[in-house]
Amino acid sequence: MPQYTPPLRDVRFVMHELLGVVDELRQSPKFADIDAETVDAVLEEGGKFASGMVFPLNQSGDSQGCQLDKVTHEVAPPQGFKEAYAKYVEGGWPSLSCDPAYGGQGLPITVNQVFYEFLNSANQSWTMYPGLSHGAYECLQAHGTAEQKAAFLPKLTSGEWTGTMCLTEPHCGTDLGLMRTKAEPMADGSFRITGQKIFISAGEHDLTPNILHLVLARLPDAPVGSKGISLFLVPKFLVGPDGKLGERNPIFCGALEHKMGIHGNATCQMILDGAVGTLVGEPHKGLAAMFVMMNTARLGVGMQSLGLTEVAYQNAAAYAKDRLQMRALTGAKAPDKVADPIICHPDVRKMLLTARAYAEGGRALATYTALQVDKELSHPDEQVRRDAADEVALLTPMVKAFLTDNGWIATSHCLQVFGGHGYIAEWGMEQYVRDARINMIYEGTNTIQSLDLLGRKVLGDNGAKLKKFGRHIQQFIEDEGVNEAMQEFVNPLADIGDKVTKLTTELGMKALQNPDEVGAAAVDYLRVVGHLVFAYFWARMAKVALEKQGSDDPFYKAKLATARFYFAKLLPETAGLIRSARSGCAPLMDMDASLF
Repeated sequence: MPQYTPPLRDVRFVMHELLGVVDELRQSPKFADIDAETVDAVLEEGGKFASGMVFPLNQSGDSQGCQLDKVTHEVAPPQGFKEAYAKYVEGGWPSLSCDPAYGGQGLPITVNQVFYEFLNSANQSWTMYPGLSHGAYECLQAHGTAEQKAAFLPKLTSGEWTGTMCLTEPHCGTDLGLMRTKAEPMADGSFRITGQKIFISAGEHDLTPNILHLVLARLPDAPVGSKGISLFLVPKFLVGPDGKLGERNPIFCGALEHKMGIHGNATCQMILDGAVGTLVGEPHKGLAAMFVMMNTARLGVGMQSLGLTEVAYQNAAAYAKDRLQMRALTGAKAPDKVADPIICHPDVRKMLLTARAYAEGGRALATYTALQVDKELSHPDEQVRRDAADEVALLTPMVKAFLTDNGWIATSHCLQVFGGHGYIAEWGMEQYVRDARINMIYEGTNTIQSLDLLGRKVLGDNGAKLKKFGRHIQQFIEDEGVNEAMQEFVNPLADIGDKVTKLTTELGMKALQNPDEVGAAAVDYLRVVGHLVFAYFWARMAKVALEKQGSDDPFYKAKLATARFYFAKLLPETAGLIRSARSGCAPLMDMDASLF
């Protein structure tokens, strides 16, 4: 059986010692009274809920899956999921970072994001049911009418109802301009929506009495392409003026997808047969409104892989210290036993440290990004809000794509540590690999994230957002450049910073001649910039660890060792990526399509 312990010590390190989250948040009147003790207490209890209530359902949920009644179209999640969700609601967890105006607790999004790391480590499939509701909440809060907000936001805040996002159709995934779902206006101001959606996570279940579907569809007068998409709120059960549930709306689960992983989550094919919906935002501008939910989901997907990276690492490290195989190359390390534990072998350590470095680096990046979201939404200074928004825009594709790529690498490495046992379901490791694979695909594939980063976020504004973040890096290099103890971290950070600047300029010039150059280089480019950001945070973490290593706390010794591993063994990947990005599109595009 796998095990999981919420990484509270590292969370406290990132929040309080690395980022000074509380001091940053207190600059906003909304969080003027927040303190580290409250943050730590909430997360400690959140960790207990994740490990004690949700984690025990992970393997059983994977083996049981969801069951569809084809007559009633009702879906039953795995045993225990409904009871765990009831406890989640009873504990007030859905309302953690929601607006008190709708019954929320008003805590920072940063705290909520860390809590969701714990939940995703414990059980990604279960966490997807409440997780999507946060995106629906934020979308309605930003674009809903006063009536929609009053009727639905308190229900999402409390967790009494859940939400989904219905975008993809059988013939179109990312290219939503090809969408065919239709919305017909009715005399009472509502709309009748007809069409089919696929891959709808948590599209049908019995955890809550109602589900609020946010559905993209076309009005009769809609322009062609993505500029003709509108957004509609379509509840599973219609809601009367008194807030009570009415008749069943004709939006049904027609089938469940048969998936590689996340078996405990109901991934549905949804049929809309004249379902009643109300318009969210302005006509033909639904994609912009939905992007509020999509961007929230992209950060959430990064947290999914961060959670899987952490739990896979914990189990692989425990196994490596216990499993006896062969003797160490430098002589017996456990002479009283028949063989040495495999933690003695260099390549086992390389796999473990890779997962650990990606987990701890990912936690720093994800927490920092969540903090910028809080500043963007709540800081009293307009310039600070604008700068934070730019950083969130720049970092979101990296949280989604870099962390999920790393999660796939890390979970695969951790399975490998178990050897043949890792391939057997009872140990739990193969589930982490299967669950991690979807995170690179949904909410915009990692290639889409890479195109977004290079094409829109970097070249689209002539590098302004990248330069803005680069000033943080440059300031750190200047501050620590005279610190002899920091040279092993500052020098490679400065080097990769210079290389990113040159690569960006080169790709920008090539793109002016041939747009395919962006498509050819984007995936390599995102990974290079991801490493630049990780190198920055790892250098900062190393600085703190160096300052604290005299405390004899083994935590700082481990942090420093992991930082050295990252710079020595993982950052050098960028050399090959830069060379690949510079090779251009010719090796990809020169071969005639008929030869494939």
